[in-house]
Amino acid sequence: MKIDRVETFLVPPRWLFCRVETDEGVVGWGEPVVEGRAEVVRAAVDVLAEYLLGQDPLRIQDHWQVLTKGGFYRGGPVLSSAVAGLDQALWDIAGKTYGAPVHALLGGPVRDRARVYAWVGGDEPAVLAEHIAAQVEAGFTAVKMNAAGVTSPITTPAETAAVVDRVAVAREALGPDRDVAVDFHGRFTPASARRVLAELAPLHPLFAEEPLLPDQGHLLPALVAASPVPIATGERLYGRAEFLPALTAGVAVAQPDLSHAGGITEVTRIAALAETYGALLAPHCPLGPIALAASLQVAFTTPNFLIQEQSLGIHYNKRGDLLSYVVDTEPFRFTDGYAHRTSLPGLGVEVDEEAVRAADRSGHAWRNPVWRQPDGSFAEW
Repeated sequence: MKIDRVETFLVPPRWLFCRVETDEGVVGWGEPVVEGRAEVVRAAVDVLAEYLLGQDPLRIQDHWQVLTKGGFYRGGPVLSSAVAGLDQALWDIAGKTYGAPVHALLGGPVRDRARVYAWVGGDEPAVLAEHIAAQVEAGFTAVKMNAAGVTSPITTPAETAAVVDRVAVAREALGPDRDVAVDFHGRFTPASARRVLAELAPLHPLFAEEPLLPDQGHLLPALVAASPVPIATGERLYGRAEFLPALTAGVAVAQPDLSHAGGITEVTRIAALAETYGALLAPHCPLGPIALAASLQVAFTTPNFLIQEQSLGIHYNKRGDLLSYVVDTEPFRFTDGYAHRTSLPGLGVEVDEEAVRAADRSGHAWRNPVWRQPDGSFAEW
């Protein structure tokens, strides 16, 4: 069996899918994308596909080595994301070839269901209580929210209080038996993060996500030591080497993205590395159904898995949502806040190819907003 064709599809709201076909008609799907740079990743997939054409798709580990190390210049979000989507597709082909789910090929499941959380509040969180009530009604036992929108270099008393008040609203709506995670989104300076984390502690967040920008990793040890709230990070880290400093700093939760951090092949290694540091895995995934399907395959086989992000109804999803491009929605039916393990082969998702091809004809040009401080200077989004 040889790889015969590699195609990419730019589909709303902001995703890129890839389709890898073999000469025996076995098709695998992946989701290689950098949100806001999907067209750039598409070009990277085209370049990497030059190597894959004519190759045996089942040599996944060898292909991962060549795709990530075969060029003199390596790494970075674009190349890592291109490799990630192709890697997902190759695992999908392997599962379909052997008639087994990917989690079986990874050594078998360690759990029957994976806890998932829902997003609430949007980029600039405002109306929360009713959003959370709706998610609780839908059965979710955990939600995630942004801490704030544009944030001053050092938070004012009013800004700090506003963050705490919003999380307090969430805690009130959730009660003591459900969880809220708070995403700092790299919008806070180190001084502001320390201030806000101390104030949030009595509300017991599940974790505080990305309280520092990824290029401030050298400051993580001091922040982790000072924080009474568990620290999570990793959506903008792309491999084991980048996760190692965060793990040695003592972060509680590693959040690699299956569409950014080298795919299934690399994230399983990141998960094993995290386990040696006592850290839990909570894969980042505000993306589409293929990325989520790949994430769940890893979740089912990872002992130190904590919780899975998913994008159903997320505020970014305009002109398309998690279920827009799948034939069977059953694998994404969440019961009591859990996704249930299936025995479907490959990634366990049946892509609606007709819908994908139709969506690609219009495509998208999604870009994240550019925020400004009141004085006109750049602000982190």
